[in-house]
Amino acid sequence: MSDYIARGADAVVEELLQEAPALLILGPRATGKTTTAARFARSLVRLDREAEAAAFRADPDAALAALEVPVLLDEWQLVPEVLGAVKRAVDADRTPGRYLITGSVHADLEAPTWAGTGRVLRLGLWPMTVAERLQLRTRPFLDRVASGAELLPAREAVDLRGYVELALTSGFPQAVFARRESARRRWLESYVEQMLTRDALDLEAGRDPVRLRRYFEAYALNTAGIVEEKTLYEAAGVNRKTALAYERLLTNLLVVEALPAWTSNRLKRLTLAPKRHLIDPGLLVGALGIDLAGVMSDGDLLGRVLESFVAAHLRAEASYTSTRGHLYHLRTEQGRQEIDLVAEFGGGKIVGMEVKATSAPNSKDAAHLAWLRDQLGARFVRGVVLHTGPRSFELGERIAAVPISALWGPG
Repeated sequence: MSDYIARGADAVVEELLQEAPALLILGPRATGKTTTAARFARSLVRLDREAEAAAFRADPDAALAALEVPVLLDEWQLVPEVLGAVKRAVDADRTPGRYLITGSVHADLEAPTWAGTGRVLRLGLWPMTVAERLQLRTRPFLDRVASGAELLPAREAVDLRGYVELALTSGFPQAVFARRESARRRWLESYVEQMLTRDALDLEAGRDPVRLRRYFEAYALNTAGIVEEKTLYEAAGVNRKTALAYERLLTNLLVVEALPAWTSNRLKRLTLAPKRHLIDPGLLVGALGIDLAGVMSDGDLLGRVLESFVAAHLRAEASYTSTRGHLYHLRTEQGRQEIDLVAEFGGGKIVGMEVKATSAPNSKDAAHLAWLRDQLGARFVRGVVLHTGPRSFELGERIAAVPISALWGPG
């Protein structure tokens, strides 16, 4: 019996390998990319092992040709030459499913000279959702909400403390399945330490890990915030140029994300500023030693943790949903209207989502969603107030209050 933990993206990986000669699975370090991809490979090359990397540095074409396909090239960014070899191999033979590539760095992937353009499909693999952790066979929330399906809470009730515990556990498999809380915390602390002192320097040599840590800590405390750059670089004690370089570095390491602002020609005075998120709220544990009691006693941090928890779930789903929704946030210039998460689907259909640390939301909690509904008319498919209580109920036309656990609820 296999002990593989099924991922939501498994079916998409299999489907893409039947169509494309090469697939790149991209995501933060330690999210299970290698484990997932290895199930489809006959040959595995770990480029973080010098003995295996050396052959590809010396002659990548010959090293690749010597392997039985499908080939998995793990952590491509450590030996970038492998992409050129894959490009040439694909140009010579476009048989589907020959190459899988995994990477933990986003740098250079958007460059017009990137060797994979037009040849390599990409798929994101992020920290595990709660549905994946519990091995629940449920339809992705984004597909359910876009189709108008009933949004049912999970069969096992979760309260506010339970949601915070799930968030701080993180979705990194080694942390999720740690037997002891102390071991989980040590793993998350080690993850952050290695990311700041080794992974960052591998990507950009010469960066000061002490100042980078201060910046990451400031970023973490402002997760789920539309925060001015000045706030971050003053908190970290660095100048603006250095702060921008640090944010770019952390973005390339796939541990932070600037959620873009949603815009529309029909709505005026919308801000273009992004909302900054940790890709997993468990990184707060690793960076700052924050625990359940610390979050529960800080109302501002509590709201941020819950919102980043929901954003992490939806980000992971967005890679493999059939509806292919794109995620944004919305805020007017004066901040009079602000919506935590906006999902845009095909045909310009919009779903707005608010995350509230309350068990009894009311119509006031849905006011900004009602405003967006009135502005967009038929384009507005649904508004959802995700809350910490046990029940789903209507808050207005096309707007419902739904427990956060509906993210992994039946459907």
